Amino acid sequence: MDTNKGEALRAESRWISPVLLDLVLDELAYGVAVATGEGEVVHANHAARHELERRRAVGLQNGRLRARLPDDTKVLQEALAKAVDGKRSLISLGAAESGRVSLAVVPVRRNAGPGPAHAALLFSRPSVCGSLMLFFFARSHALTSTEENVLAILCQGYSAPEVAEQLHVAVSTVRSHVRSLCAKTRSSGVRELVNRVAMLPPVAPALLCEAIH
Repeated sequence: MDTNKGEALRAESRWISPVLLDLVLDELAYGVAVATGEGEVVHANHAARHELERRRAVGLQNGRLRARLPDDTKVLQEALAKAVDGKRSLISLGAAESGRVSLAVVPVRRNAGPGPAHAALLFSRPSVCGSLMLFFFARSHALTSTEENVLAILCQGYSAPEVAEQLHVAVSTVRSHVRSLCAKTRSSGVRELVNRVAMLPPVAPALLCEAIH
């Protein structure tokens, strides 16, 4: 991109409505929140609010971020302090049995103007293959409901024999479905097929947005 085009895009972005940007962020399956260095949350999209309300690893107390586990409190505070100083962190909070949550904590830079420094918290994606995008992927490749179900289980890291066990069918039946899946999606094998689904855009299910709205 040349300098003139870059400057034009930056100038145009100043006129984008904050409300419009909020609506776009709400469509993401990833949680995105903005907080001060002291942990006060000033903005969170639908996915982030959903995660904070669950209190699986981190929640809110009087409008401030609070780690569920005492040992995680210092980790979170240090990451926020680093972000205020312009440094990025990748942290993991929560217990293994309830599901750990990975967070990228990055600085939010101001072009000009007074005010406290902020940190953006980017939550990990809930699952490799979200149900909404898996549904879109299945429909766009004319997969049957059974093939979609097989693909969903494969995306969770299970092998063909394990898929067969879960569906109570023969392994040969599962492998037949896999061959059909690869043919319809023009994939060379299960690895490529799962990778393609994993790299789909992280769009949040509409029901999640409606439930939190």
